Amino acid sequence: MSNFDQLNRYLFDDLHVRGELVQLEQSYQQIIANHDYPQGVKTLLGELMAATCLLTATLKFEGEITVQIQGDGPVSYMAINGDDKQVMRGIAKLNQVTEAEGLAALIGKGTMVITIRPSKGEPYQGVVALEADTLAECLAHYFEVSEQIPTTMWLFVDRENDKIAGSLVQLLPDGENKEKQQQDYEHLCQLTQTIKAEEIFNLPAEELLYRLYHQEQVRLFEPQAVTYQCSCSADKCLTAIAQIGQQAIDEIIEEQGQISMNCDYCNTTYRFDQQQINAFVNPTKH
Repeated sequence: MSNFDQLNRYLFDDLHVRGELVQLEQSYQQIIANHDYPQGVKTLLGELMAATCLLTATLKFEGEITVQIQGDGPVSYMAINGDDKQVMRGIAKLNQVTEAEGLAALIGKGTMVITIRPSKGEPYQGVVALEADTLAECLAHYFEVSEQIPTTMWLFVDRENDKIAGSLVQLLPDGENKEKQQQDYEHLCQLTQTIKAEEIFNLPAEELLYRLYHQEQVRLFEPQAVTYQCSCSADKCLTAIAQIGQQAIDEIIEEQGQISMNCDYCNTTYRFDQQQINAFVNPTKH
């Protein structure tokens, strides 16, 4: 089994710190496959995907999460949608074709919005200005401001092979000695900082973690698979078409012969003729 498309969670026993490691290949490649994104956009979308996986794993909830960044730069909007089962999809919308690289150059002045929709309970939204140079630093700031939990994140992109990866270290504020906790957290951040791109893209998680933390007591949990799945379907499109009313449906079909809908996420186009729409809208008559 490939060590890619997996999220690994682990705890440092006695140190009140937890860590995560995500390595993605096929799921990321499926997100970018049907889009002709410039390289800089692919890189940032990959970082956002890895970051969303790591973020989702820190939250104890069942439901969906959307992490979106938007601004006044060449890329107006970028989002990754996922859930607690690590099923992901993503999209970027461009104002113009750009060769720009990096968060500030692509997004400009902007914000990151994190929306959590639990299966039970009320949705929750956090907003943070994109004031740091990198996505990882912006997310660290988000945790600092909204959760008051020291968190550090590292994001990696292998542009040549379309792979992405990320690591996270987070303080668990549940011990007595705050000063020692902070020292332990900083020590583990320093160790994690030594990850090299060639290691995170080529080593299985267990081997990588051993290299980084062989002097620590690390408790590794069962890995979780990360998969890509678009949530579009013919039924969802037909439901949306039904909302516009029979008169509007008839007018579009008379003019175009059919109604087409395109999914922005996966670029699938759904086409429906009069008979298919009528059968859905008025099933008792068919």
